[in-house]
Amino acid sequence: MGYRILETDDLPGYLHERGHWANPDDIHVREVSDGNMNRVFLASSADGTRSLAVKQALPWVRVAGPSWPMNPDRADAEARAYEQLAKVAPDKIPAIHGYDPENYALVMEDMSDLEVLRTLLNEGAAYGPHTSARIGELVAQLSFTTSDFGMSSAERKALVAASVSPELCKITEDVVLSEPYVEHEHNHWHPGLDDLATEFRADVRLRTEVADLRHTFMTSAQALLHGDLHTGSVMVGAREGAPVVRVFDPEFSFVGPIGFDLGLYWANALVSEERARALGTLSDHGDQLRLSWEAFDAEFRRLWLTRADTFFDDAYLDRFLRRVWTQSVGYAGTEIVRRIIGFAHLTDLTTLPDPVPASRRALLLGRELIVRREELTTPDHIRALV
Repeated sequence: MGYRILETDDLPGYLHERGHWANPDDIHVREVSDGNMNRVFLASSADGTRSLAVKQALPWVRVAGPSWPMNPDRADAEARAYEQLAKVAPDKIPAIHGYDPENYALVMEDMSDLEVLRTLLNEGAAYGPHTSARIGELVAQLSFTTSDFGMSSAERKALVAASVSPELCKITEDVVLSEPYVEHEHNHWHPGLDDLATEFRADVRLRTEVADLRHTFMTSAQALLHGDLHTGSVMVGAREGAPVVRVFDPEFSFVGPIGFDLGLYWANALVSEERARALGTLSDHGDQLRLSWEAFDAEFRRLWLTRADTFFDDAYLDRFLRRVWTQSVGYAGTEIVRRIIGFAHLTDLTTLPDPVPASRRALLLGRELIVRREELTTPDHIRALV
C-alpha cells in the first residue's frame, strides 16, 4: 500500500490488520501528540482493561508542518534503539509490540499511568532516589554492550553501518553545537539575555571549545546512543508499589560519543535545579549528577568484567571513564546554552514568572562546563559552581 499518515479513525482498522487487536469495534482512540516531531495515539478497549500506544513519524516536523520536511525513516533508528535496549535494559523502556517500517509506526506499551519527569519537576516534585540512578544504568548498559568492549568487531561494524542517521545528526550538529554561537534564524531568547547572547557569539575560547565538542560528536563512534536523553523523554511513577522509570523517544539514536547522552540529561537536571531555586522549591536536585554518574560508573565497571578482549586492562578503563566524564560535562554545557539562546527552549525556565535571573545563572554555568570541563573532574566540582 505504501506509506500513509494515520488518522484517529484509521487506528481501529490498522491495529486489527496488524494483528494487535481482535475486535476493531472495541477500540477507542484519542490523539495525545505532545512532542516536536511525531504523532502519538492511545487506543483502549471499551471496558478500559486493555490499551496500546501508537507512534508514527511524519514526513515533517510535527510542530512546524510541511514547511520543515523530515524523512520519516527516523522511526527506523528508534526501532533499532529499542531493539538493542530490550536486550540489555528491558525494565527501563516501554514494551514494544511491533514496528511497521512501511508506515514508520511503532506499537508499544501505554504509559499514560506514568508522568513525564519534566512535568513532575516543574510542578515541584522531587526526583526520588531511583530515577537518575536508573538513567545512569541504562546509559551504561546501552553504551557498553554496543561498544567495542561489548561487541565483536563484525557486529560493531554492522551496527555502525545500520545506525547512520545523517539527517538527525545534522540537526544536533547545528541546533546544539553550532547555531547558538552564531547569528541564526533559529536562535531566540528573552530580551533580558541580549548581553549574554552577544558575548557568547564573540567569545573565541567558548566557540573553540564547542568546536572541539562538535568535532568529537561528528567523529567519535563509541557506542549506540539514545541521542535525545532529557527529562522530557523519561516517564516515572509506580506500579504495584514499586518505582518505575521508562526512557522513550530514542529516534535521534546513532553511534556516537558516550558522554553525549549523560551530558544531555545532566543539562536538563541543572536547568531544573535553577527553576527550583527560583521558586524556592529545591529538594533533591543537587544529587542527580552524582547519582547518575555513580550508577553509570558502577554498571560500566560491572559489565567490563564480562568483556572478551582482555588487552584493555583496568588502568585503561579508568582513563576511558575519565574521558567519558569530561565529555559529558562539556555536552551538558552545550545543551544548557542551546535551550536558552538557541532553538527549542525548556518550559522549566519559560514558565517562570521572571525567567531572566534563572536563565542567566544557567547560561553562565553552561559556559563554565564547556570551557572548564577538563578541570571539573568530580560532581563536587560542579556543585561548587551551582
